[in-house]
Amino acid sequence: MLKKLTRAPAVLVAAALLLTACNGQNDAGGAAGDDPVSGGTMHMLQNADFSYLDPARGFDGGVNAFYRLVYRGLTMQAAGDAEDPNAIVPDMAESLGTASEDGLTWTYTIKDGLKFDNGDPITSAEVEFGISRAWDPEIGIGSPWLKNTVEAPADYAGPYQSGDHPGIETPDEHTIVFHLKAPFPEFDNVLAQPNAVPFPVGTGAGDEFINDIIASGPYTLDTYTPGSLIKLVRNEHWDADTDDVRKAYPDAWEFEIGLDGATIDERLMAGQGTDVSAISGRVQPATLARIQSPDLADRVATADAYCTTYMGMNTTKAPFDQVEVRQAMNYAIDRASLQVASGGNQLADPATTITPPAVNGHKDFDLYPSDDGTGDPDKALELLTSVGLQDGFSFTLDIRSQPAMQAQAESIQQALAKINVEVVLNVIDTSTYYETIGTPSQQSDAAITGWCPDWASSASTMVPPLVDGRLITDKGNNNLAQINDEGINARIDEIKAMTDLDAANVEWGHFDEEVMALAPMAPLLWEKGVFLPGENVAGYIPNTSMTDLTIIGLKDPSAG
Repeated sequence: MLKKLTRAPAVLVAAALLLTACNGQNDAGGAAGDDPVSGGTMHMLQNADFSYLDPARGFDGGVNAFYRLVYRGLTMQAAGDAEDPNAIVPDMAESLGTASEDGLTWTYTIKDGLKFDNGDPITSAEVEFGISRAWDPEIGIGSPWLKNTVEAPADYAGPYQSGDHPGIETPDEHTIVFHLKAPFPEFDNVLAQPNAVPFPVGTGAGDEFINDIIASGPYTLDTYTPGSLIKLVRNEHWDADTDDVRKAYPDAWEFEIGLDGATIDERLMAGQGTDVSAISGRVQPATLARIQSPDLADRVATADAYCTTYMGMNTTKAPFDQVEVRQAMNYAIDRASLQVASGGNQLADPATTITPPAVNGHKDFDLYPSDDGTGDPDKALELLTSVGLQDGFSFTLDIRSQPAMQAQAESIQQALAKINVEVVLNVIDTSTYYETIGTPSQQSDAAITGWCPDWASSASTMVPPLVDGRLITDKGNNNLAQINDEGINARIDEIKAMTDLDAANVEWGHFDEEVMALAPMAPLLWEKGVFLPGENVAGYIPNTSMTDLTIIGLKDPSAG
């Protein structure tokens, strides 16, 4: 489905698209300094397809950026070029929510003049219906925050099976009231999640939104060829006067899918035809030296790391049900080798904590140190011997079908071979990867993935979603370790109850260390980003969690 100094739609990291930084402190090179103008077609070159066009299903950095182009919610994360790009601001609502004195109800007033791409009005009924889709057992596999915070009967199964949501009131067309399970001061952030968007009542059942959408944002779907092409055109019923965030400069967007990473880099360096108006994800490590040339250097954009790449270990499967084995993995992994495999220090730093240094609440610690960052196989073997595994074992590691992750997996293979542990790689297509590893019945013994915070107001969305045993679900599960520890769960509740956000962030840092003592995962890397937008691109501010596509435009709409 990972906080920055202050920002981020969190989530499992999808390297396929625009995993780029989160807070306006990025060096966006020359691209961000030019003023976009209206018109033209923006092009995106990417390796893999989006997970889902349906926001109730998708929840990763790449597709979350796409959703901002076509969907609106009551609130949203501020624009990428805002003074505080990590703030939560009103979108379809006239203002942020008003909480009751006891914190259990939140009320919003919806703006006038909002419409879907077919011209139908958006009222409180459509907002309630769209949000209630998050409870559907098959469709609602995306962001868990609505289900975690809004009160609903245990047997409520979404609008198609159970009807109107009993925890959401719509007293009139412009008013919507949410009843919460418990006070949650950050509820405005919950409604900025990608699945908190409206849809016409009765639409979107089953697979209706797999290949089509009903847009509420500035663009709507014109063409979708899965695995190949997505074309967006302007939604003529979107009213810019009701939208204070999205600039929507281009007339159209084209997403070219299924390209090899090296091919993307070559095209952007050459800058021929429409590629002058193209953007993409991070450049490949092998490309770094070549983009330092004088004719390309002015286009290079960089972004700091706000997400953590880690190896989650399934604690329900032997031998990862033993803490000593999980600790041994943390000792044995060679993070210096992982850094090299990921492109060197320009692209990655070794990670020893779950929360990255740029995130509020980070605590600097290393429970599994080695002298030079290459791992401590002797200490790891000592731990394995203590549980009778001195001869080693074999396990299956889930990875995405991308060269960078395969290189990381091979580094882990080589490091663990030193302690007689065989790592069998299970390569999964990127477009289905997160759904697969997020389905406990389908995940293997371990998986390489990433996590970014869901919002920036606190570190509360960095570690807790990965280890709260009460949030383990049959689908859309973020707790890949499937750890369900009473002490961890109680500690989460204790810190979440704190009203002093700064003090709570200090405790989240301590909590990170407490979790890592149990080692349900092995932090691997904090991956930075280097990007090469086309020379005709303007307003581009990359972000390693989610790049704001809604503020990007072209210098010359007729170019290319």
